[in-house]
Amino acid sequence: MTEFERQYSILTQGVAEIAPEDEFKERLKESIEKTVPLRVKQGFDPTAPDIHLGHSVGIRKLKQFQELGHQVVLIVGDYTALVGDPSGRSSARPRLTHEEILENAKTYQDQFFHILDKEKTEVHYNGSWFDKMGVKDIIELSSRYTVARMLERDDFEKRYKGGIPISVHEFLYPLMQGYDSVAIKSDLELGATEQKFNLLVGRDIQPDYGVRQQVILTMPILVGLDGKKKMSKSTGNYVALTDAPSEMFGKLMSIPDDLIVSYAELTSDIPRERIAEFREQLGNGSVNPMELKKELAGAITDMYHGEGAGAGARAEFENVFSRGGIPDDIEDYTCGEKALWIVQLLKDAGMTKSNGEARRMIEGGAVSLDGERVSDLDAQIEVSEPMILKVGKRRYRRLVR
Repeated sequence: MTEFERQYSILTQGVAEIAPEDEFKERLKESIEKTVPLRVKQGFDPTAPDIHLGHSVGIRKLKQFQELGHQVVLIVGDYTALVGDPSGRSSARPRLTHEEILENAKTYQDQFFHILDKEKTEVHYNGSWFDKMGVKDIIELSSRYTVARMLERDDFEKRYKGGIPISVHEFLYPLMQGYDSVAIKSDLELGATEQKFNLLVGRDIQPDYGVRQQVILTMPILVGLDGKKKMSKSTGNYVALTDAPSEMFGKLMSIPDDLIVSYAELTSDIPRERIAEFREQLGNGSVNPMELKKELAGAITDMYHGEGAGAGARAEFENVFSRGGIPDDIEDYTCGEKALWIVQLLKDAGMTKSNGEARRMIEGGAVSLDGERVSDLDAQIEVSEPMILKVGKRRYRRLVR
């Protein structure tokens, strides 16, 4: 096997599309022959403070490029996040302030390096070039694409035909992402399949600025824990890379059985041969899917928390959910001597984000105190000795005075 064949085999595994593929082969061969690394770019908008497993699909592919000697370039989109990516949206995204975006971005770099080698990674905030652009520069950039081309985009087309407003600033997003490729002179840009339009805009405008066109590579979108929508913070169906081991393991145990193989392929280091066995065993019914989920959840937990973390989280999961026990590391909440309204208690103890959510959890039968279901929205809780408050399947507090 030649070096080109080896790299091509690794880099194309699990990829949804490479465009143009022939050009990718030429660029890869050229990189190997001239020992000049490809500049491989991916951008991330810090619209929330945590990176989740859905983001890791692309980052893990970047890691493969990095391990083969290519240059990974990460773009933190502090200015593109001001616009909001319209990809896959049926309406405009809520606007964030630059301060909120920068606050979210603080955690991004640490989380990138759960997977990538920090010493071998370039990181740029795209505000470093957009902040220097004037009106003349924005007009020049805007002239590179037509409204007709923008409306060819599936999500814009649906909104336009459906009479759903499209703000002019949303048209700037793909142009700004494309200009990122100009600024860092990327040879290849990576993104999820829904990002294809944005990636192609970068390829289209690079020659206008004297930059060689990039190749685009798209990765499958990871379906979230609900088994329906893509993994997203906004829908709550995500696993954050910063989740505690028990939380990460427990969330992964909730995925539908038909997602086991795709999660193993896209988010874990489980060997291909073992994943093939997963597929065969699930197909012929020779194994309980729960056992494969435990193996998968343990492997992913080990990846982000170190060897042995998965085994510990598995033991706790089996104690809590298989044997009806409770976790060993429950956080205490001091209640004092006064009786507390159950709704306010849930919020103040950090078990729900609002009184409204607390009411919904009680009405849904998801709240219990020392194993007894709480159904009275007006209940007053007096704590004379430690009590265990539980919400849902994984949220616990030990109530103390």
